[in-house]
Amino acid sequence: MVPEIQYRNVGPSGLRVSTVGLGCNNFGRPKTATESQEGTNAVVSAALDSGITLFDTADIYGGTRGLSETLMGNALKGRRGEIVLATKFGMDMDGKNGPDWGARGSRRYIRLAVEASLTRLQTDWIDLYQLHAPDPLAPIDETLAALDELIQEGKVRYIGHSNFSGWQIADAEYRAQLAGHPKFISAQNEYSLIERSVELDVLPAVSAYGLGFLPFFPLFNGLFTGKYTRSGGGPADGRLTVIRPEALARVDWDAMERYQAFCDERGITMLEATFGWFLARPGVTSVIAGATKPEQIEQNIAAGTAWTPSAEDIATISDFFPR
Repeated sequence: MVPEIQYRNVGPSGLRVSTVGLGCNNFGRPKTATESQEGTNAVVSAALDSGITLFDTADIYGGTRGLSETLMGNALKGRRGEIVLATKFGMDMDGKNGPDWGARGSRRYIRLAVEASLTRLQTDWIDLYQLHAPDPLAPIDETLAALDELIQEGKVRYIGHSNFSGWQIADAEYRAQLAGHPKFISAQNEYSLIERSVELDVLPAVSAYGLGFLPFFPLFNGLFTGKYTRSGGGPADGRLTVIRPEALARVDWDAMERYQAFCDERGITMLEATFGWFLARPGVTSVIAGATKPEQIEQNIAAGTAWTPSAEDIATISDFFPR
């Protein structure tokens, strides 16, 4: 039986999401079980039935631009109201949303992008609309004003950002307050036991402004599922094996083996320890983990509810993988 999932508010808002989220970047990805509509349907159904409410995608995800959103729109028919749907805009869509000339935080482009996402997702609203990366060409004031309009029109409920630095988080907070626009409620950045640079400036800014933090690649593309070893490598179809072998070649296996021994001593899996470490970190709202098979949904939820680390446990795990 899958343990009961927990829920938390996203930052200073009333938006409540499951502490285990579903990353949808694998939907439509070549050479995965979720490349097809049938595979995507299976994972989406498993997530819905298990209590996951946060579904996080982006307009660029999938083997072709927009494919993840399209597959999700089909899979969510009849069940759209059961989830918190998060998507992102602002990366290069190769013209799929029309010409943008590089200014993808502009009012003009945001209008094009949101309508395209709403169409692909087959929905009237997006719960959390996130700027995927800072736009050096469009002023953040203009971006905030355009997103404010979408909120007023009911097309977007809340807004967030991704890949912002600490100073950009502070600047956006100040400018929203100055102009009276709705503020970003969430920050999404890469964060794992191996990639901890956000602890230097991003997490302090998130804490200062009370944002909800949504780490992406928390399992470092599957490394912290416990399926990878020094001698055996990993799954033949694993993302690290297929897409990022150079990252796998740089893994500190001594640290990984110390971590595995730590888990073995406590009778927990590495996946459970990793979820526990994340959910004990200040500001972390939900751990967004990808899945290509229904059984991975069950594993992620079980891991997210299995173990609560002590302060000493957190420090020990952190020491295995120093910044």
